[in-house]
Amino acid sequence: MSINGLFPIEKWNFRSDSILAGMSPEDLECLMAHRLEQVYKKGEPIFREGRFPQGIFYITDGVVKKFKMNDAGKEQIFYVAHTGELIGYHALLSEDRYPDSATALEESRIAFIPKEDFLNVLQSSPSLNGRLLKTLSHEFAVLINGLSLFTQKSVRERLALQLVVLREKFKVNFEPDKPVIINISREDLANLVGTATENAIRILTEFKEAGILETKGRKIFIHDVTRLVKIADYR
Repeated sequence: MSINGLFPIEKWNFRSDSILAGMSPEDLECLMAHRLEQVYKKGEPIFREGRFPQGIFYITDGVVKKFKMNDAGKEQIFYVAHTGELIGYHALLSEDRYPDSATALEESRIAFIPKEDFLNVLQSSPSLNGRLLKTLSHEFAVLINGLSLFTQKSVRERLALQLVVLREKFKVNFEPDKPVIINISREDLANLVGTATENAIRILTEFKEAGILETKGRKIFIHDVTRLVKIADYR
């Protein structure tokens, strides 16, 4: 089912796909002129924190986690990007190293766009500049929403909310009478929620016993998103 009217999904998506959607055909052609597409296997890194960027990345098809490593060497996942989104452009804009890392959550096809092409189009396209500024502002709001979860919500509520968000990101070729399948490891899910893996597994088991979802290996089948929205208690 659709969650329109039930949950404000726009507050949890960066929507960088709208940048390309609004570009003129000429600018888009220049931006994509020298792109290189590559298939990344599940778990394969796309870029790493601390390295200098050589370009940006456009997710043609797939799902990618963005994360930072804490002092204990544990991943802190702060965003999951999906088909149609741009990643890696913040470092180019700031002329600095990558502030985070990105890894494929599932097999993904990703286009690499060289630094020179991106910056050239950025300089010549007022439309791209405007849309990029709007997107950056929206991203800030999304990140603030994510940070607020850790101070205002219980682990159970955070997990329910992230399952609602992930359901939208994994919703490919959606059929109304079939459950959406989220393909994510329990460790990644726990790192996204900000809890121990055992806690995530325990709460998933509770949701499973309540008939909200079922699990098969890594896969989570969402049957009742309405109840997840209610548990998340997001206003």
